Amino acid sequence: MTPPALPSEDPRRRFVEAQTARLRSPHVPEIVLHLADEAHDLWLRTEEELEAIGLPPPFWAFAWAGGQGLARFVLDHPTEVRGARVLDFASGSGLVAIAAAMAGASHVCAVDVDPFALAATRLNAEANGVALDIRSADLVGSVVEADILLAGDVFYDRAFAERLAPWFDHLAEAGTRILVGDPGRAYLPRAHVTECAVYEVPVTRALEDADVKRTTVWRWMPPGSR
Repeated sequence: MTPPALPSEDPRRRFVEAQTARLRSPHVPEIVLHLADEAHDLWLRTEEELEAIGLPPPFWAFAWAGGQGLARFVLDHPTEVRGARVLDFASGSGLVAIAAAMAGASHVCAVDVDPFALAATRLNAEANGVALDIRSADLVGSVVEADILLAGDVFYDRAFAERLAPWFDHLAEAGTRILVGDPGRAYLPRAHVTECAVYEVPVTRALEDADVKRTTVWRWMPPGSR
Protein backbone atom coordinates (compact mmCIF):
# COMPACT_ATOMS: atom_id res chain seq x y z
CA MET A 1 0.00 0.00 0.00
CA THR A 2 1.38 3.40 -0.95
CA PRO A 3 1.73 5.71 2.05
CA PRO A 4 -0.19 8.99 1.94
CA ALA A 5 1.84 11.81 0.42
CA LEU A 6 2.35 14.85 2.59
CA PRO A 7 1.37 18.18 1.11
CA SER A 8 4.08 20.62 0.13
CA GLU A 9 2.52 23.65 -1.52
CA ASP A 10 -1.04 22.40 -1.05
CA PRO A 11 -2.71 23.30 2.24
CA ARG A 12 -2.51 20.76 5.01
CA ARG A 13 -6.26 20.87 5.24
CA ARG A 14 -6.45 18.98 1.93
CA PHE A 15 -4.42 16.20 3.49
CA VAL A 16 -6.73 16.12 6.52
CA GLU A 17 -9.80 16.02 4.26
CA ALA A 18 -8.32 13.19 2.18
CA GLN A 19 -7.43 11.06 5.21
CA THR A 20 -10.62 11.47 7.24
CA ALA A 21 -14.41 11.44 7.05
CA ARG A 22 -16.94 13.65 8.82
CA LEU A 23 -18.09 11.54 11.75
CA ARG A 24 -19.67 11.97 15.18
CA SER A 25 -17.85 10.66 18.22
CA PRO A 26 -20.14 8.35 20.22
CA HIS A 27 -19.95 10.21 23.53
CA VAL A 28 -20.37 13.69 22.02
CA PRO A 29 -22.74 13.21 19.08
CA GLU A 30 -23.57 16.93 18.97
CA ILE A 31 -20.15 17.60 17.39
CA VAL A 32 -19.00 16.62 13.90
CA LEU A 33 -15.29 15.89 13.45
CA HIS A 34 -12.98 14.92 10.61
CA LEU A 35 -11.80 11.54 11.93
CA ALA A 36 -9.86 8.63 10.50
CA ASP A 37 -11.42 5.17 10.50
CA GLU A 38 -10.70 1.75 9.04
CA ALA A 39 -11.43 3.04 5.53
CA HIS A 40 -8.49 5.46 5.62
CA ASP A 41 -4.83 4.68 5.06
CA LEU A 42 -3.86 6.90 8.00
CA TRP A 43 -5.63 4.46 10.36
CA LEU A 44 -3.42 1.57 9.23
CA ARG A 45 -0.05 3.28 9.59
CA THR A 46 2.19 2.62 12.59
CA GLU A 47 3.91 5.52 14.31
CA GLU A 48 7.21 4.40 12.75
CA GLU A 49 5.70 4.40 9.26
CA LEU A 50 4.28 7.85 9.79
CA GLU A 51 7.62 9.14 11.04
CA ALA A 52 9.29 7.76 7.93
CA ILE A 53 7.13 9.99 5.73
CA GLY A 54 7.52 13.01 8.00
CA LEU A 55 4.10 13.01 9.64
CA PRO A 56 3.84 13.53 13.41
CA PRO A 57 1.56 11.07 15.24
CA PRO A 58 -1.93 12.11 14.05
CA PHE A 59 -3.58 12.60 17.43
CA TRP A 60 -5.91 15.04 15.66
CA ALA A 61 -7.45 12.22 13.60
CA PHE A 62 -9.05 10.38 16.53
CA ALA A 63 -11.54 11.27 19.28
CA TRP A 64 -9.60 10.13 22.35
CA ALA A 65 -11.50 9.16 25.47
CA GLY A 66 -10.11 11.95 27.63
CA GLY A 67 -11.19 14.58 25.14
CA GLN A 68 -14.63 13.02 24.69
CA GLY A 69 -15.20 12.93 28.43
CA LEU A 70 -14.07 16.51 28.92
CA ALA A 71 -16.16 17.77 26.00
CA ARG A 72 -19.20 15.95 27.41
CA PHE A 73 -18.64 17.55 30.81
CA VAL A 74 -18.35 21.04 29.29
CA LEU A 75 -21.54 20.62 27.28
CA ASP A 76 -23.42 19.21 30.27
CA HIS A 77 -22.09 21.91 32.64
CA PRO A 78 -21.97 25.05 30.49
CA THR A 79 -21.64 27.34 33.50
CA GLU A 80 -18.05 26.08 33.82
CA VAL A 81 -17.11 28.05 30.70
CA ARG A 82 -19.97 30.43 29.90
CA GLY A 83 -18.65 33.94 29.42
CA ALA A 84 -15.08 32.83 30.14
CA ARG A 85 -11.84 33.01 28.17
CA VAL A 86 -10.98 29.37 27.49
CA LEU A 87 -7.70 27.78 26.43
CA ASP A 88 -7.91 24.27 24.98
CA PHE A 89 -4.36 23.00 25.50
CA ALA A 90 -2.97 20.32 23.14
CA SER A 91 -6.22 20.67 21.24
CA GLY A 92 -5.75 17.85 18.72
CA SER A 93 -8.97 17.69 16.71
CA GLY A 94 -10.38 20.73 18.51
CA LEU A 95 -13.19 18.68 20.05
CA VAL A 96 -12.95 20.24 23.51
CA ALA A 97 -12.52 23.76 22.13
CA ILE A 98 -15.64 23.33 19.99
CA ALA A 99 -17.59 22.11 23.02
CA ALA A 100 -16.49 25.18 24.98
CA ALA A 101 -17.60 27.49 22.17
CA MET A 102 -20.96 25.72 21.98
CA ALA A 103 -21.34 26.06 25.76
CA GLY A 104 -21.03 29.84 25.59
CA ALA A 105 -17.39 30.71 26.26
CA SER A 106 -16.64 34.33 25.36
CA HIS A 107 -13.37 33.41 23.63
CA VAL A 108 -11.84 30.01 22.90
CA CYS A 109 -8.20 29.56 21.96
CA ALA A 110 -7.21 26.11 20.62
CA VAL A 111 -3.47 25.51 20.83
CA ASP A 112 -1.36 22.67 19.47
CA VAL A 113 2.21 22.23 18.24
CA ASP A 114 1.22 20.03 15.27
CA PRO A 115 0.34 22.05 12.13
CA PHE A 116 -1.88 19.20 10.93
CA ALA A 117 -3.86 19.47 14.17
CA LEU A 118 -4.39 23.17 13.47
CA ALA A 119 -5.70 22.34 10.00
CA ALA A 120 -8.02 19.69 11.45
CA THR A 121 -9.27 22.09 14.12
CA ARG A 122 -10.08 24.72 11.50
CA LEU A 123 -12.04 22.20 9.46
CA ASN A 124 -13.87 20.94 12.53
CA ALA A 125 -14.71 24.45 13.73
CA GLU A 126 -16.15 25.23 10.30
CA ALA A 127 -18.16 21.99 10.30
CA ASN A 128 -19.76 22.96 13.60
CA GLY A 129 -20.26 26.65 12.89
CA VAL A 130 -18.13 27.96 15.76
CA ALA A 131 -15.38 30.58 15.87
CA LEU A 132 -12.06 29.55 17.43
CA ASP A 133 -8.76 31.36 17.87
CA ILE A 134 -6.39 28.65 16.57
CA ARG A 135 -2.69 28.97 17.36
CA SER A 136 0.54 27.00 17.05
CA ALA A 137 2.58 27.28 20.25
CA ASP A 138 4.33 25.32 22.99
CA LEU A 139 2.84 27.10 25.97
CA VAL A 140 4.24 24.92 28.74
CA GLY A 141 5.81 27.20 31.31
CA SER A 142 4.19 30.34 29.91
CA VAL A 143 1.67 32.74 31.39
CA VAL A 144 -1.70 32.28 29.68
CA GLU A 145 -4.49 34.79 29.16
CA ALA A 146 -7.36 32.50 30.04
CA ASP A 147 -9.84 32.05 32.84
CA ILE A 148 -9.98 28.30 32.35
CA LEU A 149 -7.61 25.80 30.76
CA LEU A 150 -9.02 22.56 29.36
CA ALA A 151 -6.72 19.58 28.82
CA GLY A 152 -8.01 16.34 27.31
CA ASP A 153 -5.85 13.23 27.62
CA VAL A 154 -2.45 14.86 28.16
CA PHE A 155 -0.91 12.57 30.81
CA TYR A 156 0.04 9.69 28.51
CA ASP A 157 3.81 10.27 28.63
CA ARG A 158 6.06 10.50 31.70
CA ALA A 159 8.35 13.27 30.43
CA PHE A 160 5.44 15.39 29.23
CA ALA A 161 3.59 14.88 32.51
CA GLU A 162 6.66 16.02 34.44
CA ARG A 163 6.64 19.25 32.42
CA LEU A 164 2.91 19.81 32.82
CA ALA A 165 2.44 19.30 36.56
CA PRO A 166 4.53 22.25 37.81
CA TRP A 167 3.10 24.50 35.08
CA PHE A 168 -0.46 23.56 35.98
CA ASP A 169 0.38 24.18 39.64
CA HIS A 170 1.67 27.65 38.81
CA LEU A 171 -1.36 28.52 36.68
CA ALA A 172 -3.81 27.22 39.29
CA GLU A 173 -2.06 29.16 42.03
CA ALA A 174 -2.40 32.30 39.88
CA GLY A 175 -6.15 31.75 39.53
CA THR A 176 -6.57 29.85 36.25
CA ARG A 177 -9.15 27.08 36.61
CA ILE A 178 -7.97 23.82 35.04
CA LEU A 179 -10.07 20.83 34.01
CA VAL A 180 -8.42 17.60 32.85
CA GLY A 181 -10.12 14.73 31.02
CA ASP A 182 -8.26 11.50 31.64
CA PRO A 183 -9.07 7.83 30.91
CA GLY A 184 -6.74 6.37 33.52
CA ARG A 185 -3.38 7.25 32.01
CA ALA A 186 -0.43 6.21 34.14
CA TYR A 187 1.13 9.63 34.66
CA LEU A 188 -1.77 11.72 35.94
CA PRO A 189 -0.67 13.01 39.38
CA ARG A 190 -3.73 12.03 41.40
CA ALA A 191 -2.62 14.01 44.44
CA HIS A 192 -3.03 17.24 42.43
CA VAL A 193 -6.65 16.77 41.34
CA THR A 194 -10.17 16.27 42.61
CA GLU A 195 -12.90 14.36 40.78
CA CYS A 196 -15.71 16.20 38.98
CA ALA A 197 -17.42 13.50 36.90
CA VAL A 198 -16.93 9.98 35.57
CA TYR A 199 -18.05 8.66 32.17
CA GLU A 200 -17.97 5.35 30.38
CA VAL A 201 -16.72 6.42 26.94
CA PRO A 202 -17.03 4.14 23.90
CA VAL A 203 -13.70 3.92 22.09
CA THR A 204 -12.05 1.98 19.30
CA ARG A 205 -10.32 -1.21 20.42
CA ALA A 206 -7.57 -0.72 17.84
CA LEU A 207 -6.54 2.47 19.65
CA GLU A 208 -7.24 1.71 23.30
CA ASP A 209 -7.34 -2.11 23.51
CA ALA A 210 -10.83 -1.75 24.97
CA ASP A 211 -14.37 -1.02 23.82
CA VAL A 212 -15.10 1.38 26.68
CA LYS A 213 -12.76 3.55 28.72
CA ARG A 214 -13.73 4.79 32.17
CA THR A 215 -12.90 8.47 31.87
CA THR A 216 -12.75 10.99 34.69
CA VAL A 217 -12.92 14.77 34.52
CA TRP A 218 -10.64 16.19 37.19
CA ARG A 219 -10.27 19.69 38.60
CA TRP A 220 -6.63 20.67 39.17
CA MET A 221 -6.21 22.00 42.69
CA PRO A 222 -3.87 24.87 43.57
CA PRO A 223 -0.95 23.68 45.71
CA GLY A 224 -2.18 25.67 48.72
CA SER A 225 -5.59 23.97 48.78
CA ARG A 226 -4.52 20.33 48.51
